[in-house]
Amino acid sequence: MALYDYVGALRRGRKQYQASVSKGEYPYLPVLDEILSYTDIVSEVNLGIMDIPLEKVVGTKTEGRTSAFANNFMPLLSEKSEFGAKWAYLYDHQIEEGIHDPIVAYEFMNQYYVQEGNKRVSVLKYVEAFSIAASVTRLIPKRTDDLNNRLYYEFLDFYQVSFNCDVWFSKEGSYDKLLKVMNKNPDEAWSEDDRIIFKSAYDRFSKAFHAFGGDDYDMTCSDAFLIYVELFGYKVVKDRIEGQIKKDLVKIKDELLLASRGNKIALVEQPEEVEDALDSSPLKLINWLRPFQSIEPQMLKIAFIHAKTAATSSWTYGHELGRMYLEQAFDKNLQTKAFFNADSEPETAKAIDQAIAAGCNVIFTTASQMINRSVKTAIEHPEVKIFNCSVNMSYSSICTYYGRMYESKFLMGALAASMARDDKLGYIADYPIYGNIANINAFALGARMINPYAKVYLEWSRIKGRDAHMELEKEGISFISGDDMITPQAPTREYGLYQKSADGTLKNLATPIWHWGKFYERIVNITCHGASDRKELKGKQAINYWWGMSADVIDVICSQSLPHGTNRLITFLKNSIRAGSFQPFVGTIYSQDGRIQCEEEMSLTPEEITTMNWLTDNVMGQIPAFDELTEEAKSLVRLQGQTIYETTDMEEQ
Repeated sequence: MALYDYVGALRRGRKQYQASVSKGEYPYLPVLDEILSYTDIVSEVNLGIMDIPLEKVVGTKTEGRTSAFANNFMPLLSEKSEFGAKWAYLYDHQIEEGIHDPIVAYEFMNQYYVQEGNKRVSVLKYVEAFSIAASVTRLIPKRTDDLNNRLYYEFLDFYQVSFNCDVWFSKEGSYDKLLKVMNKNPDEAWSEDDRIIFKSAYDRFSKAFHAFGGDDYDMTCSDAFLIYVELFGYKVVKDRIEGQIKKDLVKIKDELLLASRGNKIALVEQPEEVEDALDSSPLKLINWLRPFQSIEPQMLKIAFIHAKTAATSSWTYGHELGRMYLEQAFDKNLQTKAFFNADSEPETAKAIDQAIAAGCNVIFTTASQMINRSVKTAIEHPEVKIFNCSVNMSYSSICTYYGRMYESKFLMGALAASMARDDKLGYIADYPIYGNIANINAFALGARMINPYAKVYLEWSRIKGRDAHMELEKEGISFISGDDMITPQAPTREYGLYQKSADGTLKNLATPIWHWGKFYERIVNITCHGASDRKELKGKQAINYWWGMSADVIDVICSQSLPHGTNRLITFLKNSIRAGSFQPFVGTIYSQDGRIQCEEEMSLTPEEITTMNWLTDNVMGQIPAFDELTEEAKSLVRLQGQTIYETTDMEEQ
């Protein structure tokens, strides 16, 4: 029996050998000593005896027996050789009693190289065992800026608290995300129960993921596990059995595909891109859009889920105006329902469940922090169409929508510079997230177009222990861009672009406008034609409706007291942006560190605008450090702006 199985293993080894040679790959086991010959090792750590995943055992420590195995650890020597006889003996031992003697291995970059026990590894890999006992020595390389090196040092921090060697991510920041969804602090040591429960849950997921065909995805098993935990929650995942996990993987297949393909986002910049396709020949954009079955507005019952109330939040107030506009636009042929104070994950889940129970088949969640629950609901209720108001978020199960507010900020910067008597302008921002960074830079570029010496003094309203208004007052700045809209319960004239005199009197000059009603009207029209389903993009690209002035969803309302010439200038620029003949982010643009972010006669792409993590060189101020933010701001930034800090840190290293 053992000889028969050795022949089977030999067949696998020779097949792998031929496949590697045909691809130009090294066909034998990699040798750690050769790898270390061009690597600086700064420390060796004895980890003792531990169970290591067999899939992470990839090579040998020394060159000795490397040619006896293909690079999948299957044998290459004849079944009549002494090697074959020893392998067969070990196989019988495994079947009858099990292999228990630990091998000796070295860990380098979270992969293992065998010094003693290559045949034991080969036999256990052949019988598809999950792990093997090993006496392990860890070799720690010198820190470098290489991505894999940075990932390894993140792994080391994770290992310090978890003692888990199974998890390996391909993207930076993933270990912190995993700890967050597990409700653990980065430096919180795990209990023995924590380790056992996590390892058991991860092992079950790993088996299900590989059986599901996960090896064909361009991602690690840990990458997929993080997506799974984010969508279903760790409390649920840790109790899932393998059969349930397989069913869950089918539900989230599109999300996994999207992540494995790089989380690409399809930015639909004009409603006409969809609407024209609906009205034109079936051949037009056929590979980009196939309308689904049309429905009538009367068949829609639409829910709006808000984090706050219209009285306490200008953001919610604007969306509520949009909801009321929507009802009027369709002559009340559709129903809408609003839910408020969904400012936490449980409250959001409760509101969405209530909306579905009330028969709502379209749901708009109007805050980006609701996106995880929105995706979970879309997976569990594919019959409900869900939209989330956010930018640069990549999910396949829902659509996202946002406005190009930077277009209006550019106009307000130009207006401020044309009215100011000095070179100092003020800008108060709230959250350092994607979208807001583009708004700040657009304001600064608009100001510079009018006054090449203009400086924009940036302050943040969500920083602990700092009064943004007071700081600008110290600088003697009188022209300031503040909140986009008033809050009904706390009315103030410090919104939009305003002039603040030395005696404290305020004069409003302009305010940016979100025409949420028109935004929702166009999304509903698209939904009624089924175009928002966009099945060709499922699992390939996330859909983000990213509309601006040309779609009439963004505008600037100016004071009637503006000088005639200034008013003409702003109207001309507005019409130029609306017509597409002028764009704010065009030509040579320098960031604060002196780098050229946009070349002459070039323009930034939509992706470069939405993922902006730098400030123009005429902005006086910085993106605040994460620890400086208020707790409310941290919560939002973790979701939608954390990458700003990750990429900024990488550039500084």
